[in-house]
Amino acid sequence: MNDRELLQAGFKYAYALCHNYHEAEDLVQQAWFRLHRKYGKVETKALLFKTIRNLIMDRIRRDKVVSFESVEDREFASSAEVRASKDDVEAILSGLRREERESLYLNVVEGYTAQEIADQTGSPRGSILSLIHRAKKKLREGLDNSFDRAN
Repeated sequence: MNDRELLQAGFKYAYALCHNYHEAEDLVQQAWFRLHRKYGKVETKALLFKTIRNLIMDRIRRDKVVSFESVEDREFASSAEVRASKDDVEAILSGLRREERESLYLNVVEGYTAQEIADQTGSPRGSILSLIHRAKKKLREGLDNSFDRAN
């Protein structure tokens, strides 16, 4: 995997965790520089993901406050379309807990198994399965509600 592909994968992962474009860019840049200072290059996607995750955890610990925008606080665009709009999906995803977004991203987008995610995050496999299940359920329910509002 070349540097460009690593950066793109790192950005997608960071965005899935923090759900903020600019913060994701900052996290990838910080992780990239940190790895270059320590190792001289970024060799694997797993190492980049772990560094990004550690940076996020450091921010959470430093701030000691985690605030998520709930789905109810988001304004939904009224639409006659049957399918959910991008804004609806964004709103639903922003309502997920960080751990749910992370597990869902790693499973669905990156294609990791629950065991691989558990190994990478240091969480029990059962917890990862539960997080993925809850995230998918919330996404399904949110999309169903979006569909009901459109009709």
